[in-house]
Amino acid sequence: MTDIFLQCGRALIGSELAETSLTISGQDIAEIGGSRARAQIAIDASGLLVMPGIVDIHGDAFERQMMPRAGVDFPIDVALVDSDRQAISNGITTVFHAATWSWEPGLRSGDNARRLLEAIERLRPQFFADTRFHLRHETYNLDAEAEICEWLAEGRIDLFAFNDHMNGTVADMAKAHKRSRMVERTGLSSAAFDELVGRIVARAADVPASIARLAETARAAEIRMLSHDDESPAMREAFRTQGVAIAEFPINEETARAAALAGDAIVYGAPNVVRGGSHTGWTKASDMIAKGLCSVLASDYYYPAQLLAAFRLDADGVLPLAKAWSLISDGPARAAGLTDRGVLAEGRRADILLVDDAISLRPRVVAVISAGRLVHLTDATRLIGVAAAPREAVVAA
Repeated sequence: MTDIFLQCGRALIGSELAETSLTISGQDIAEIGGSRARAQIAIDASGLLVMPGIVDIHGDAFERQMMPRAGVDFPIDVALVDSDRQAISNGITTVFHAATWSWEPGLRSGDNARRLLEAIERLRPQFFADTRFHLRHETYNLDAEAEICEWLAEGRIDLFAFNDHMNGTVADMAKAHKRSRMVERTGLSSAAFDELVGRIVARAADVPASIARLAETARAAEIRMLSHDDESPAMREAFRTQGVAIAEFPINEETARAAALAGDAIVYGAPNVVRGGSHTGWTKASDMIAKGLCSVLASDYYYPAQLLAAFRLDADGVLPLAKAWSLISDGPARAAGLTDRGVLAEGRRADILLVDDAISLRPRVVAVISAGRLVHLTDATRLIGVAAAPREAVVAA
């Protein structure tokens, strides 16, 4: 590792932005406010924001690289490397790829979940972002329970979510455009898709016991769990009693408020903030944030959204930038149990962004340091007198 010195940026220290310098040694922040000393790389951060790296606990935009068009597949290693570059260039230094394992064949099948997990494990040393696996389990996918329990017990899953989209699937079957999209995604004929849905729905009575067994296994393995699209306080409480302490996209204020009162982490999508509302017509995330009912913003389906959302919240007067940034750094890190990152402090992991905020609502990531490595740099004039160092120390992406 090569020591790096960041000079004279406006750094987010605690809850305040202050002009200071940071020294990075190895994978960690060694000193705040010191001098360059023996650092081989120095970067002029004057006029830039120096912010903690973004932590994304729910992102599935990688699916677009895997299947950019329905029925058009690309090699999974190519897709993941491209997704890594996209995440890093948007300031995401810790990424949980949220893979859905459904009862459907195709993109969200068991075969695809296996391939994705194996690829992440194999390629992890090549990624610039700390890349982790978030498994989104469709609760009606009863045949997958045994294998998922094995993955949980082996520690191969970093976050585990319970999804139940069955009611929505059944409702969407009556809507021609949504139905055709679902059928196309599975690769089945229309009749075969109907037969499959009917067979899956018929097993509804077995779902609660399966959820309980999976939650018990996850608790034993100390893997944090999420419940997706909670519809009511009662639903949230039922999951909480099973150790599911993260409410992901609660669909109404009543449920979000119950989660907040119980001390649960509450996740909403950053695209919701950037676009000014949910694309599904459900809860408006900025309203929930203003009411203190959100602790995490995730990229969801669009990697640039977290960075943009923090500045949008500040510009709209919902939250000052320092507090808005907590929703994409410290908040998700705490929710995921990652106590070594999310803030700029001595001894913490050196995941750091240099951001140009000169244009309102259009922040630009100038440089990214991930675990002490300079992995993204768009302006080489910011480098100050680089001393002799290994070639791999500076990577301009």
